[in-house]
Amino acid sequence: MGTTSSSQSSSELTRRQFMSRSATAGVAATLAASATRAAAQDTTKVLRVGVIGCGGRGSSHMKTLGYIKENKANVEIVAVCDTYRGRLDKAAQALGAKAYMDHRELLADPNVDVVFIATPDHIHGYQAIDAIRAGKDVYCEKPVTHWRQFELTRQLAAEVAASDRVFQLGTQGMSDSAWRQIKALIQDGLIGQPIHAECGYFRVGDWGERGMPIDDPNVKPGPDLNWEAFLGDSPKRPFDVSRYFRWRMYEDYAGGPSTDLYPHSLTPVIYMLGLKQPSVAVATGGMFRYQEREVPDTYNILLDYPEKITIAVLGTQGNDYSGTGSRGAGGRIPIIRGWDGSLTVQGDQIVFTPADESKKEAKTFPIENKEDMVMYFDHFLDCCRTRTKETWSTMEVGFYVQTAMQMATLALREGKVARFDANQQKIVI
Repeated sequence: MGTTSSSQSSSELTRRQFMSRSATAGVAATLAASATRAAAQDTTKVLRVGVIGCGGRGSSHMKTLGYIKENKANVEIVAVCDTYRGRLDKAAQALGAKAYMDHRELLADPNVDVVFIATPDHIHGYQAIDAIRAGKDVYCEKPVTHWRQFELTRQLAAEVAASDRVFQLGTQGMSDSAWRQIKALIQDGLIGQPIHAECGYFRVGDWGERGMPIDDPNVKPGPDLNWEAFLGDSPKRPFDVSRYFRWRMYEDYAGGPSTDLYPHSLTPVIYMLGLKQPSVAVATGGMFRYQEREVPDTYNILLDYPEKITIAVLGTQGNDYSGTGSRGAGGRIPIIRGWDGSLTVQGDQIVFTPADESKKEAKTFPIENKEDMVMYFDHFLDCCRTRTKETWSTMEVGFYVQTAMQMATLALREGKVARFDANQQKIVI
């Protein structure tokens, strides 16, 4: 598949944190596997990275990796890839890296140990599978797949599980230790039987001209822009410069809040509660503010799980007030409710509110560390060196999160209830 970038607006969070925190030939697979086995013996080994997607999100990743290189000298970007030569050449020249317009050629490069995938939603899964098969470790932007690609999501989860490759999803909020601390408190029985959770995402922005600028309004498909690679498995349409550069506005390539924003909010909740696929999903919403796009700007989801737990995921891109404060830019802080009490975050503390003060006391717990993109990248790279597959945002959890988002998107589009058939492992509308 080809490559383009994620939106400039989606890289804002990373940029702020960075500034404030300052097929794959068989021989290629063999060489990559050999290199990573050697790395397991040396945790200071320089990892050689290939970045697939050189737009807003990919560029932000390059800056963060550059910061790590300057301060630790244990990582180097050696290759970059994009289907638009204007972005590709700029990145390659700035980094002194090899330039590829086909991600498969980058994956066949034996000098690449690890890949960072920052391309449109509908291309992620295919490129991640190719990378795993080529023997590369993978950092993949969320959502891990497109809303219509459940079977691809399931295939990728199986490929990662069966391999010895390290995988981390780009839900950087999982670097926040609050979620691991809350998970431990839930497992210790502090809130009793979990029954309800809520989370969401509130922001202002249409991902139109302001959020995803058109680099060159006169560019045409050809040797400098691979339109067919960009389309991938999406409907075959004539070239449209807006679709190429502002792809988040179109349902062929994106899903709006459900798949672009809500993985940030739902991933820690699924992780903390240890849930898998929901049994039922319903959704409401639509284009309530921004009419130039095809994907919803307002999206509300209810998910019921076999464990008799409901999760409410609420949000809009028409207003940025989250109500419960923010854990990341626009993210609604999760509230986890159980029979015996509730857990949430206030400032730098985890807060426990008992359901019955005569049985349990209110408590607070200091949070060890907040969300940090540099730390998140560091953790992933350390896992690559030590061959530790349990990253802070695994493909397994990503599979469960994406299934819920795919169910909700299909439910909204069809105006029906989406159900998950656990025996046949498929979504039923």
